[in-house]
Amino acid sequence: MSAVIARRLAILLVAGVVVVTLVVVTAARTGKSDTFLVPSKAGLEHLDLRERIVAIAESQVGYRTDPTNSYCNKYSAFWKAGTSDCPGGNHREEWCADFAAWVWRKAGALVRYQLLSGYLDSSAASFYEWGVVHGTWHPVNSGYRPQPGDVAVYGLDTYTTYAVHVAVVTHFTFGDAGPNVVNGDGDRTGFSAVERNADQYRADPKKPGGILSGYVSPITI
Repeated sequence: MSAVIARRLAILLVAGVVVVTLVVVTAARTGKSDTFLVPSKAGLEHLDLRERIVAIAESQVGYRTDPTNSYCNKYSAFWKAGTSDCPGGNHREEWCADFAAWVWRKAGALVRYQLLSGYLDSSAASFYEWGVVHGTWHPVNSGYRPQPGDVAVYGLDTYTTYAVHVAVVTHFTFGDAGPNVVNGDGDRTGFSAVERNADQYRADPKKPGGILSGYVSPITI
């Protein structure tokens, strides 16, 4: 091999490494779904159900919809919910409940997802209905101390069976107004992202309503 050919091959190899690196970095910065993987089975097997829920929810922090100004997301696509007019196989709808149900399912909690009363679906209030049916609904004024892995329900109206938001509980300190949570479809750090928030007693501080209403506990399959 001549010295000229060798130099050209070396240049091409370096260029290829640079391109791959740029693709990986760009994907991480834009929050593409394939950069937010669930922890491995080996990494989860020593954890109990609640710990697995927290680990999986935390693993998704930073995920953003694609396009970023849309509701196109991978969690609704997992449930085949919403509309399928998004790039990359994603589905489009407001997805806080789809995210929480996805986390529970991936962690091994009992999840039956269907558009029927008493099942989980894309409605935030479906977690309240599911909790009532399974005996794991805890109103905020009941004295119940939330546990990691619970789902917090915000802005619940039991008369119309509507809720503003749900989020996965990661920690609670006695005396705080609300739990630490991971929000799916949050908007504190941008439009429609997975993000953390501490002492969350209101779904969105920029909007009226959405006060913490209660908690739903998971059940092992």
